[in-house]
Amino acid sequence: MSTSEIRPIQKTDNLVPITTNNKSISGKILIAVTGGFGIGLSIICYPFLAPALRKHCLPYVPATTKQIGNVLSAINTSNKADKLLDIGSGDGRIVIAAAKARGIEAHGVELNPWLVLYSRISAVRTGVYANTRFYRKDLWKFDISKYNNIVIFGVEEMMQDLEQKVAQEAQSNATIIACRFPFPSLIPVKTLEDGIDSVWIYRRK
Repeated sequence: MSTSEIRPIQKTDNLVPITTNNKSISGKILIAVTGGFGIGLSIICYPFLAPALRKHCLPYVPATTKQIGNVLSAINTSNKADKLLDIGSGDGRIVIAAAKARGIEAHGVELNPWLVLYSRISAVRTGVYANTRFYRKDLWKFDISKYNNIVIFGVEEMMQDLEQKVAQEAQSNATIIACRFPFPSLIPVKTLEDGIDSVWIYRRK
């Protein structure tokens, strides 16, 4: 066998490691991109899934237009010093609606940082940023004593604990507005029956 017949085989053998290296590099890049995407997705999704890991799960369920109307009709706005707090404010629509429709100072407390950010942006876009505040805090550690209007979007399992918090911290004559679920023991002064949009109105003695 001549030398010229061997050379093509030698050239082919020399190209094999190069092809293997290219595949290896491509695989590593693919793994890095996929892993980075997975981590980024986890960071974004965690604030929405984290409530399920807590003692009481308060999921993000946006208020309906009808529910917002019921809440606005129950707010006490007898003087300019009135302040509203939305516990578990979600995307901020209750806070923004109260500030815009009733002209009172309205605050929201929410644990999800993305919803807090979204709420602040929405307040800017609707022109009520100066009259609103959104806090990223644990509702159980948040002081509610400064507010005479308190809106609560809770789940049935947490209403007993929320009732105790209101009894201990809310100021006298405060208006407490419970949406979707009533307090287990307190007697409402008024109820707006409307299915899932129902609202129970209480007065703190």
